[in-house]
Amino acid sequence: MNLETKNKENLAFMINEISNKLQVVNTGAFQPESFDIKQYNDIKDLYEMVTAKDNISVSEMDAIVSELGNLKKN
Repeated sequence: MNLETKNKENLAFMINEISNKLQVVNTGAFQPESFDIKQYNDIKDLYEMVTAKDNISVSEMDAIVSELGNLKKN
């Protein structure tokens, strides 16, 4: 998968992977269709940060979930 290509499929993949890595219980809060392709680069940055880490602290998790919430469509 080439994440350099900005499309809905790649966006959905990254959102789902972030949710899985963070073990988000309420996955309904982060449905891929809730995000706009305009936010692709920001979401990709979050995805790369999350997938690069072996362990994520609670405070980091809170910050990531908060940032994802900010990136959702209004």
